[in-house]
Amino acid sequence: MAAALLANALYSTGFVLEKRALTAMPQVTVREPVKLLRLVVGSPLWIAGSLSLAAGFAAQLAVYRTLPIAAAQGIFVSGLVLLVLLSARLLGEETTGRERYALGAILAALLMVVLSLDEGSDTVSREAPYALVLTICLPALAAGVGLYRSAERRARHRHRLPTTGVEYGVAVGLLYGVSSLAIKGVSSHLTTSGLGDAVVGLLRSPYPYLLLFTGAFGLVMSQAALQRCRASLIVPVCTTVTSLFTAVLGTLSFGESLPDDPLRLALRLSGTVLAVAVLLSMPKHDNPPPPSEPQPSPAAKELTPP
Repeated sequence: MAAALLANALYSTGFVLEKRALTAMPQVTVREPVKLLRLVVGSPLWIAGSLSLAAGFAAQLAVYRTLPIAAAQGIFVSGLVLLVLLSARLLGEETTGRERYALGAILAALLMVVLSLDEGSDTVSREAPYALVLTICLPALAAGVGLYRSAERRARHRHRLPTTGVEYGVAVGLLYGVSSLAIKGVSSHLTTSGLGDAVVGLLRSPYPYLLLFTGAFGLVMSQAALQRCRASLIVPVCTTVTSLFTAVLGTLSFGESLPDDPLRLALRLSGTVLAVAVLLSMPKHDNPPPPSEPQPSPAAKELTPP
């Protein structure tokens, strides 16, 4: 659990640092990936954010070796609390009263998931059939890339209303959901006794190749989306999709069982459902600023009778 909370802190810090670096850059787009990479690699602040995300990835590997997938996702959701606080403090993104109530509910959901854990009875699976993993992951990757392209096409039409960022968050969340399953698969190979056997077994699995694909496409897609939308908006949507995808399909593919005790089962399911329901009910767009009153022109002032 300590590793999961550390991963939360590292991921939240990384997203906020990358967002702050992206706001100072020219507009980036997935249609110009080389330009995007050149801009972000030249930013020390963005590099610091990416290193924080990489450290969060390492902590996530430790989490998946010790906690069931569903329980880990319930704890990862709590990282949104820190993300919103950092976004308000460092990015100037205001938090509404509704969002503050949502943060309190997410903390309650985290407590429920933590109380459902039992080190003596919880099982952590190490293997999953590769055919089942690919059957789940490949359609999700195609859906994520397709949804992102659709959102990009709509955003280019000037007569359309500005995008809220929800579609971007869902698309990137699908890719990160696949990445999360791949991380779980990589963590299972790290338990092999011999390093050489572990590397050979890992290369024979689909997990490193899924990570390469989601890493390359996820980097470009997430940076373009993060530049256009509030971090405190797009990251919760992305995290919700990732958590749902990983908790449901990951538990299915790796064959991890839920708690047998009715009370612990109720706590885990209720905590996960509460966290997801709160995130889905959060506002999907910012309120438009109030219209300013038109100021009279100098000519109009001169014609006004005394």
